[in-house]
Amino acid sequence: MGLLSWIAMGGGFLLAVVAVILALNWAKVSRLMQTISLFAPDQIVYNFSNMKDIMPATRLPASGTVHQWPMALTPINENWDWLGQTFPVAETLRDMQTTALVVVKDGRIVFESYYLETSPQDLRISWSLSKSFVSALTGIALANGDISSLDVPVSDYVPALKRSAYNGVPLRHVMNMASGVQFDEDYLAFNSDINKMGRVLALGGSLDDFSASVTHIARTPGCARQYVSIDTHVIAMVLRAATGKSLQDYFVENLWSKMGASADAYYSTDTDGNAFALGGLNMRTRDYALFGELMRNQGRRGDVQLIPADWVTLSTINSAPADVGADPFGYGYQWWVPNNADEEFFGVGVYGQYIYVNPKAGIVIAKNAADLGFNELDVNGDDSKSQNIALFRSIAAHYSDWQSPQRSSSATSPACS
Repeated sequence: MGLLSWIAMGGGFLLAVVAVILALNWAKVSRLMQTISLFAPDQIVYNFSNMKDIMPATRLPASGTVHQWPMALTPINENWDWLGQTFPVAETLRDMQTTALVVVKDGRIVFESYYLETSPQDLRISWSLSKSFVSALTGIALANGDISSLDVPVSDYVPALKRSAYNGVPLRHVMNMASGVQFDEDYLAFNSDINKMGRVLALGGSLDDFSASVTHIARTPGCARQYVSIDTHVIAMVLRAATGKSLQDYFVENLWSKMGASADAYYSTDTDGNAFALGGLNMRTRDYALFGELMRNQGRRGDVQLIPADWVTLSTINSAPADVGADPFGYGYQWWVPNNADEEFFGVGVYGQYIYVNPKAGIVIAKNAADLGFNELDVNGDDSKSQNIALFRSIAAHYSDWQSPQRSSSATSPACS
């Protein structure tokens, strides 16, 4: 047999081996390919409404009496002011690649609109907005006695964390994003820790194992705030260990079955079936607004207390230490606090997902987007988060007699390094 025949046979065998490997791992390859194209400009809007078909997901069935929103639709403000300049609201919403905006005043929907060919039925991905739902579940677990105290180390609940940088770190510091673990949250850097975590999710790995493998410590816990999404997964690990239930079941049992949700939601998961707690909730925009309204009402739906009122207060005030990067925004227990806050608070996810709550104005705003420019700074060095909050404050003032606070600098230095 000639050399070419041997090469041909060897090449055919190699192709056959490759074909078998691809067949056995096609689900992983397909999921990775979908993940790579998740944020492609021509696909991002569709993908953000169809994550349950892209990643493994658990259905969260809606049950109970559906909340019926009173409607009092009136036009939104035409313009808003930003650093001495006036901009059209409609133009800003377009530039932010907004897909949905729901504004609630005193329990009534006063504005609702959907953009970029999305609809009220779309199940929009929350990304980090889902961290604020994890906060509510933590407050419920504390009230139920499943978690004894925020000062108990997370490794006491999850022994696997004793080998990690989380060993001995109190739950309180993890809730405040002040765990002290070394973790790179740069979404645009391929080799950042957050993108490594994303690839673990895409390739069917275990988020629990990934979290337990983080061993580098950046600073003493509780000294300074550094926003690291892995902290939220650790909170979910504690909740599962403390309650003996999956995060999905605990969510449905304590919130989703009681708050009046309008449709089934979905929780994206890793292949172990554990919830992607730091960013995996998918639901209708009205239901994001409904959660915000629940928070505005101190955790009550009608006469039923779903989230402890004291937890609503504690979790939404600026209790975290100063940010390592001098971020002017404050932080509570998985909720953000605006600069110079007037009792306002908000949750936010990358690419423009928001729940903004302003109790004094009686306002809740839910916004979804596919904003590819979410990480860009304007000429004044302000990020998209600052612009969104300023926009929401202008909307709140438009629908009420509330006056937006003046811009000020509230950044302070960390207590220790």
